[in-house]
Amino acid sequence: MTTFVDRVELHIAAGNGGHGCASVHREKFKPLGGPDGGNGGRGGDVILTVDQSVTTLLEYHHSPHRKATNGKPGEGGNRSGKDGQDLVLAVPDGTVVLDKQGNVLADLVGHGTTYVAAEGGRGGLGNAALASARRKAPGFALLGEPGRSGDIVLELKTVADVALVGYPSAGKSSLISVLSAAKPKIADYPFTTLVPNLGVVTAGSTVYTIADVPGLIPGASQGRGLGLEFLRHVERCSVLVHVLDTATLESDRDPASDLDVIEEELRHYGGLGDRPRIVVLNKVDIPDGKDLADMIRPDLEERGYRVLEVSAVARTGLKELSFALADIVAKARAAKPKEEATRIVIRPKAVDDTGFTITQEEDGLFRVRGDKPERWVRQTDFNNDEAVGYLADRLGRLGVEEGLMKAGARAGDGVAIGPEDDAVVFDWEPTMMAGAEMLGRRGEDHRFEAPRPAAQRRKDRQAERDDAAREYDDFEPF
Repeated sequence: MTTFVDRVELHIAAGNGGHGCASVHREKFKPLGGPDGGNGGRGGDVILTVDQSVTTLLEYHHSPHRKATNGKPGEGGNRSGKDGQDLVLAVPDGTVVLDKQGNVLADLVGHGTTYVAAEGGRGGLGNAALASARRKAPGFALLGEPGRSGDIVLELKTVADVALVGYPSAGKSSLISVLSAAKPKIADYPFTTLVPNLGVVTAGSTVYTIADVPGLIPGASQGRGLGLEFLRHVERCSVLVHVLDTATLESDRDPASDLDVIEEELRHYGGLGDRPRIVVLNKVDIPDGKDLADMIRPDLEERGYRVLEVSAVARTGLKELSFALADIVAKARAAKPKEEATRIVIRPKAVDDTGFTITQEEDGLFRVRGDKPERWVRQTDFNNDEAVGYLADRLGRLGVEEGLMKAGARAGDGVAIGPEDDAVVFDWEPTMMAGAEMLGRRGEDHRFEAPRPAAQRRKDRQAERDDAAREYDDFEPF
């Protein structure tokens, strides 16, 4: 059964915004109560956050579909809908977020680091918020905006200071088990290690982490064995330790050729050429292993490597190795630039930035793109004539109609607002009449102008009293 997963494809969806409410206040003896529709709630975000207690992406391997909750719709009585709850997904330290094309979206390193993977949709405004001096009683409300959705890829790259690399059964797991408190699986057959193991080593005042990755073989950088799957776990390390088996039972292998093969695979993988190296000749407790180590050591030192002889079984040479690694790690940490506080940079848009673009396509269609026009279209209820008129007002104030004229659009030309796969297309008419204009001055609700029976009866009775009074004044006695 799989217990370690370091790469998953996650299908995420943020919550949709709640619709605004179109409501009119109704109360006895208050026929003109006015609009009181509340706003819709905001949809929940999908947020990735680093949690040190999480070490694998196994949970998302079994449940790859995640969705935040939607915002609640607004209600009458100026009651706004409840915001959707954010969905917080805990990921291991060192998780890289990529899109489907392999582009890096975020590199999450450090406990508490967060990344908003999908933003929730905005809630629609109710008719109370849309009321103005010109539009005193809107008979419509804005729809909630859909939340963002899509697929992302999560890749785990182990955050370690030291990485042990080498052939299968070279003794890497045995070495990490005696240097730290890690308890990896150890056996006398190849590919015992199927997942990276992480241990913590203390050498003097320096505390560092050491990672043991599955063994590499020729062709690992092209996918042979387990190399390509786990080579990403050595990318963040400060030092590479070549663990060479001096007591191998294979006649066609020797420590020098093993080192050349591993270095060739690291070169093909790329990005690791600047890391310092240490060569560890393991299993020198065996007589043949000690003889081979004494034979090969001068050649390796001539090639510029620092060579140490150890035995994980006899526990010899471990102190020298741990302090040598601690010295390199301490120098690497000191060489890193100091982290500065995040600077908040505000880049205001240019004054002449219209917020939209208009392009004419080959078929003569004029396409309008921009955050505001596209969002306004998504929030418009096209079954409501007054809402369509309000959209026309907003686009006119933004300058879309003027921009279409400058682009050469004529009456009857096709205009699309939005991307090709999700656009609203209509035949453009300059200063076109929408539903609200047909009903009268845009922004007025003609329901309030309709005659009311009770008020009409009062007017009729008052008129009768006035007529009777005039007849009495005109009466002349005999």
